[in-house]
Amino acid sequence: MNPALRILAPGLGLTVQDLGRFGARHLGVPPSGALDDYAHRVANWLVGNPSACATLEMTVSGPRIECLIAADIAVTGAAMGLWLNGTVRRPWASLRVRPGDVLELGLAENGCRGYLALTGGIAVPEVLGSRSTCLAGGLGGLEGRLLAAGDLLPAGPGELLTVPRRLPWTPIYPQHHLLRAIPGPHDHLFAGELGRFFETTFTVSPRSDRMGLRLDGPAVARDAGAPSGIVSEPVVPGAIQVPGDGQPILLLREQTIGGYACIATVLSADLWRIGQVKPGDTVRFVRVGLAAGRRLAAQWRDFLATTERLLAAGR
Repeated sequence: MNPALRILAPGLGLTVQDLGRFGARHLGVPPSGALDDYAHRVANWLVGNPSACATLEMTVSGPRIECLIAADIAVTGAAMGLWLNGTVRRPWASLRVRPGDVLELGLAENGCRGYLALTGGIAVPEVLGSRSTCLAGGLGGLEGRLLAAGDLLPAGPGELLTVPRRLPWTPIYPQHHLLRAIPGPHDHLFAGELGRFFETTFTVSPRSDRMGLRLDGPAVARDAGAPSGIVSEPVVPGAIQVPGDGQPILLLREQTIGGYACIATVLSADLWRIGQVKPGDTVRFVRVGLAAGRRLAAQWRDFLATTERLLAAGR
């Protein structure tokens, strides 16, 4: 292994993530992957990588890292501050580093998760087709665990940029999040409560993690005679489950099956937003129909493709 980065201090929840692990859900293996895949993709595009390359996902508190090779890096996502050898540098832009340089990020002041990409991507071994870390299964990343001080990370092959790249805007993440969602698949169990659910503002619990956001608020009641649970069935990221206590759980990317009724499902176009929701933030769900959801998903895919083309063209 030719190491590219040395972790000097990991901060909180530092892992290797890519776009996710697919094709193994029938084995009980969740997709994992970057929770804010928009920030992950842009970080890769800023350094000339395909979006599928692995990045470092940082949660709440950023790491301190020594660079061991010449490379382009980019930091996106939550506003954690970025220092290169003690000098403040701009996020959402490419930055040339050289052997011996030290990068440092601080506490997230806006948002929850940051992403660090470098030339060639983080080239830890693939497991079941992905480099993403699945902590519950001990898969992927570096030995399937959180990164720690002293860890060495290799980079894949890649070419340095001929001109720097930057995103011409800096995304700002709110503390109150509006997430568009389609009722179902078990909305028929909540017919009398569905309207109130979509009008309720929930607060994100500190008990939240990569598996799901636990939401505190008025209990969501099932209709009279509705079962308290369902036969366990596959679940997807963005599913909003309602357990027995009526406090919703918004699933993320670390679960494949569940036995709680699902009152609604967040649109794929809004899943990246969930990655920047932190404890204490508030969430409200905005009801949309299936046709509108498909249209919004297509618009989001077009936006991503346009962003990639503009960055690749140096615009």
